[in-house]
Amino acid sequence: MNPGVSDPSPPPAPVPREADDHRPLARAVRAVSLVTLLSRVAGLIRNVVVARIFGDTAVGSAFAAAFQTPNMFRRLFGEGALSAAFIPAYSAARREDEAGAADGAGAGPRRADALASWTMLALGVATAALTAVIEVVLLALLLLMDHSPERALSLKLIMVMLPFMPLICGAAILAGMLQVHGRFAWSSSGPLVLNAFVVGAGVYFIATGTVGGEVTAYALAAATTLSGLTQVVFFLRLLRPHLRWTSAFESARAEAVIMLRRFVPVAIGMGTIQLNAFFDMLIAMWPTWIGPTVLGSAYPLDKASNAILFNTQQIYQFPLGVFGIAVATAVFPLLARHARHAEDFLLTLRRGLRLSLLIGIPASIGLVLVRHDITGVLYGHGGNSFSTDGVARAAMVLGAFAPGVWAYSLNHVLTRAFYAQGDTRTPMLVSVSMVALNLALNVTLIWPLREAGLALATTITATLQCLVLAHLARRLTGERAVADSGVIGAGGRIALAAAVMCAAVLVVQWALGERDSWWWQLLRLACATGAGGAVFLVAAAALRVRELGWLLGARR
Repeated sequence: MNPGVSDPSPPPAPVPREADDHRPLARAVRAVSLVTLLSRVAGLIRNVVVARIFGDTAVGSAFAAAFQTPNMFRRLFGEGALSAAFIPAYSAARREDEAGAADGAGAGPRRADALASWTMLALGVATAALTAVIEVVLLALLLLMDHSPERALSLKLIMVMLPFMPLICGAAILAGMLQVHGRFAWSSSGPLVLNAFVVGAGVYFIATGTVGGEVTAYALAAATTLSGLTQVVFFLRLLRPHLRWTSAFESARAEAVIMLRRFVPVAIGMGTIQLNAFFDMLIAMWPTWIGPTVLGSAYPLDKASNAILFNTQQIYQFPLGVFGIAVATAVFPLLARHARHAEDFLLTLRRGLRLSLLIGIPASIGLVLVRHDITGVLYGHGGNSFSTDGVARAAMVLGAFAPGVWAYSLNHVLTRAFYAQGDTRTPMLVSVSMVALNLALNVTLIWPLREAGLALATTITATLQCLVLAHLARRLTGERAVADSGVIGAGGRIALAAAVMCAAVLVVQWALGERDSWWWQLLRLACATGAGGAVFLVAAAALRVRELGWLLGARR
């Protein structure tokens, strides 16, 4: 090249940041959502089967309470506090081990193996000991006190199902390991196993006409516990190519200390959430566990309340689980990966929020619109199903839960953003502050609204928590607002498309009218949801809702 001639070649293009590409998050969301969709459909079938077996009876409430008890601990130790502290530590240990192996300093992810082994051992010992203590306390209560038949059945069912707790907690941590190794679909398959066991047993009892009795309740409780063991064995097999179990824990001491420091505040924060869930269950089970009065006055709930509340929860948790929690599950490892890169972290977080709004807003509106038809189709009309009064009460509960689906979804993403940055204290403080509010709303709203008061209290608390977390998340992003013009604009376009969907659903429901028939309610439900879904997609495309393209796999 002549020295006086300038180089005509263009400058090299800048290397894009990894977080600029929405496809990794969208792929993970699709993988988790697909498997979660299957599991949630199976879960909905499970609840319909259980509702058809027990109806809105005292036995149904007792079974629901027994099922809820180990799952509270699962959310605390498995999918909640321990998982939130473990996944970032396990990801960091794995990255360091891989970097050491690349530099010739090691032969593989040794520290990650040691951390995983120590965590599973500690979790197993702690949860097994806790299970043993609770079992002894329940046995003492049964032997030393007089109980009504309903209360005795409730305590015995909890004892049968309690061993599910250590098993499902272990399965949740194993699923977290699978997520770190990129196996999102398999990590979300655990509920499929649970639902297969319960539905299989339930269909047998329906086919043989053995419904509504205590023997059936014990059999379904045993099937639930056995499903936990199956999940643990299945996940251990899936992890064999990625993990070598070891008793040499010393190499993971630093990561374990960091994990435990993060676990304690998360456990307190998650514990408050589970405390809220326990208060909800206690308030709903009061007529069975305590009696029909409180402070000399007639109690506003009855022995059917917990069955109604529990089964209706599963309806609003369907879109939340299929998509809301799927986004949070998929975004968490990505947020942890970008934790040291502020711009990438903020891009990933905003993208997670926008994807959550894509389903959260129309789901909130849609469930309110179809609440009567969907509760009637799933739980009403003949057999051992809910009574007419129970179906009407379930529709009220769903109408109170549904408006908060968008807030529940955003809360999962925002909380994981704090966890990914190692800040477990802020979500803890926010959760603790919500306990008193939720309890105050519970004991106030049950008098005029019965079970729907518990649901409305949850919605109000979740919405306030979402606003507080979004404001405090500025600390993670250099005082930059999480909800920038892109997030707000996306929310506005999605809300507008959902409004068009709402109009279409109302027109369909008006055109079809109302009839007291299961088939007619099914027709109305199918037409309303089909028309609403189609109109929303068309409106979203016309309004250029980019998040829909991300989800469907479009490049731009």
